[in-house]
Amino acid sequence: MDSKPTYRGPKRPSESTFVFGIHPVSEALDVGKDLDSVFVIRSSSNDRLNKLLGRVRAAGVPIKMVPREKLDSFTLKNHQGIVAFLSPITYQPLDEIILGAFERGEPPVLVAADGITDVRNLGAIARSAECFGAHALIIPERGSASINEGAIKSSSGALLRLPVCRVSNISHAIELLIQSGVTCVALSEKSSDELSTHNIKPPFCLVLGDEGYGISPEVLKLCEHRLKIPMKGQTSSLNVSVSAGIALFALNADLQS
Repeated sequence: MDSKPTYRGPKRPSESTFVFGIHPVSEALDVGKDLDSVFVIRSSSNDRLNKLLGRVRAAGVPIKMVPREKLDSFTLKNHQGIVAFLSPITYQPLDEIILGAFERGEPPVLVAADGITDVRNLGAIARSAECFGAHALIIPERGSASINEGAIKSSSGALLRLPVCRVSNISHAIELLIQSGVTCVALSEKSSDELSTHNIKPPFCLVLGDEGYGISPEVLKLCEHRLKIPMKGQTSSLNVSVSAGIALFALNADLQS
């Protein structure tokens, strides 16, 4: 009689993808490592740890307060109440991406993901953006899916080629883009205006929202155009990454010539 397979629980992440302990995390910040997120034990009274958290916040790294058991699941070693996950990519400053594109004589094409929390959707959006010649993907520090191995796989490697800008929030990024002469276009199925009714050309930024909640009202208000993709079928909406590809093709006239 065959024995039943033994359940071994979730696989631990590779220790090459994270650092733990107060000094190692501090060193990671000192040498300029890009951190994807930091997990910290709840209700810590450790002064050194709290001081380090101030540096983490200043660096714009998302912090997640978790029970000790969560940190113990990452490593059996002494983590001192903090585990920092290393980003597999290096984030780029948005202002440098914009300036660099203009200096090369390339009107920038950008994609901003406002609150996309599914790593597969974020990866697929990056894939569409890279395929259609976008200069960068913009994501917020908080309320976004992480750029991790799952997102990279869903992007078919596009996230390793497409620059990613992590900003304090999308609203501030939109304001910077508009000040830089970049037209911001929100894709919203609630809009009465269709993509085909506007002659928008680069430089532009396509703003996408979560499939469930859409683009936040504050971001939607800032965008100069709010457009939708016309549909004839009975299905209520498209996947956000599919919408991204359609809109990028429709807005970028160079791809259609």
